[in-house]
Amino acid sequence: MIQLIRYLNKVKKFILSAGVIVVFTLYALRLHFGDGGDGNRVIAINTPAPTLVPVPTPTAAAGSTNPPSTAPTVAPQGKYKDGTYTGSVADAIYGNIQVQAVITGGKITDVIFLQAPNDRGTSIAINAQADPLLKQEAIQAQSAQVSGVSGASASSAAFVQSLGDALKQAAI
Repeated sequence: MIQLIRYLNKVKKFILSAGVIVVFTLYALRLHFGDGGDGNRVIAINTPAPTLVPVPTPTAAAGSTNPPSTAPTVAPQGKYKDGTYTGSVADAIYGNIQVQAVITGGKITDVIFLQAPNDRGTSIAINAQADPLLKQEAIQAQSAQVSGVSGASASSAAFVQSLGDALKQAAI
């Protein structure tokens, strides 16, 4: 009888140990491939909506038969030299970020991610949502001075650093 009790105690310890190992393994897999356990997948960009400025339409003077004259329009020059410029590699804590700025007509027309954190599931998920928002905001702002993306502050700061370096090279 005593041997049976000892045997059952050993079985209990084995089952408990195996359960702890299974739970730890599942937790580690979730951290690596899942949402990191924080459940925070909301990514928001903190920029105000653009304001529209009305442009007056020229009208003919009363009694005039001549249409209003239109002056030739000159395409505004951007503040950058045309080309593709590669920014420095910037540390985003869980990986590096490096971007290329594509300048056409003196303006930022594209931002290409050459490097982004890609070794943790959480980092991959965050950057998959944040990178397009950062790119869009930089093109709209025509600058590296963009608002950060909520939930991706390290990636946002690294993006600003790398894009800023690329735009310094492109500056007129």
